[in-house]
Amino acid sequence: MKLQIEGQALRFRIDEAELAGLLAGDGVSASTSLAGGVVFAQSVTLADVSDVRLSFETGLWKLVLPQAAVAAYSQRLPCREGLVFTWADESADTPLQITFEVDVRDSVRQRIGSTRKPRQSQHR
Repeated sequence: MKLQIEGQALRFRIDEAELAGLLAGDGVSASTSLAGGVVFAQSVTLADVSDVRLSFETGLWKLVLPQAAVAAYSQRLPCREGLVFTWADESADTPLQITFEVDVRDSVRQRIGSTRKPRQSQHR
């Protein structure tokens, strides 16, 4: 899983194997170890909810996505568009835009197969 943060936008990108795990009921997680033993971790799970949920604990961001929306999205893959949600709690001045997507290149490889021609060797 990859997390991109830019201003008030978060983008969570996973691969096909992680999507399969999510749809099977497993969570996806990632972490980064920083200086001083500090760990920054993220997790994504699915639940029977109607909208995205985001919670923060010390060193851990938890994203809960609507199971039905992710299941429907998985049927459209491969595609470049992700699921986009707006999340705000009462204390936020500006809402967050949260995008969840499956890596389109990985989807093409896994679902369609490689359509690229092998590179010709430059050596003779």
